[in-house]
Amino acid sequence: MNDEKTTILENLRKAIQTYDNNLALESAKKAVELGIDPLEALDVMTVAIREIGDAFGRGELWLPDLVGASDAMQSAVPILEEEIKRRGENREALGIVVVGTVFGDIHSIGKTMVSTLLTAAGFEVHDLGVNVHAKKFVDAIKEYNANILAMSALMTTTCVEQENVIKTLINEGIRDRVKIMVGGAAVTEEFAETIGADGYDSTAPGAVELAKKLIGAS
Repeated sequence: MNDEKTTILENLRKAIQTYDNNLALESAKKAVELGIDPLEALDVMTVAIREIGDAFGRGELWLPDLVGASDAMQSAVPILEEEIKRRGENREALGIVVVGTVFGDIHSIGKTMVSTLLTAAGFEVHDLGVNVHAKKFVDAIKEYNANILAMSALMTTTCVEQENVIKTLINEGIRDRVKIMVGGAAVTEEFAETIGADGYDSTAPGAVELAKKLIGAS
């Protein structure tokens, strides 16, 4: 059991470091089958993705490296999270984040990287996917009692939807419940200020530090 457990955990770490989606997926399944604590398995991947993110931040790795590691982790995380729920276990979180790409925009790479690195940093992340309507953001904030909303928009034509979401939150009377961070290729710090967001960063690692700052965890 111990040797097999060590091998599985090592394979989870290796999957992140080598951007191997299939290895990540199969190792997560084997971890559950063997009865390995899913929190322990998740922690192994968290350390690995954090190392990738730190190396990216130092300029030692490139965007494809971060994307590859993020994709590998996303292959395994749902399986482990489902096992965590089945066991009724809880992972202490820094904060609760709702993440999504706004309505009209189907780009997911940046959003997925931010979601992955936020998870690695200790946040509970609920990724709503792409093309997300304002009402869906509102409903998710209420359902998960989120204290951060992170919205992505890649195109100039969809950036305005970030402002629409903020206006919807105001109309629903819950704007003050969450800190709002925005990002995406077409978003700037000036635009973020104009629409009433609480923060902006141009990189996925930077978004994690911003999230910590917004909730007073850094």
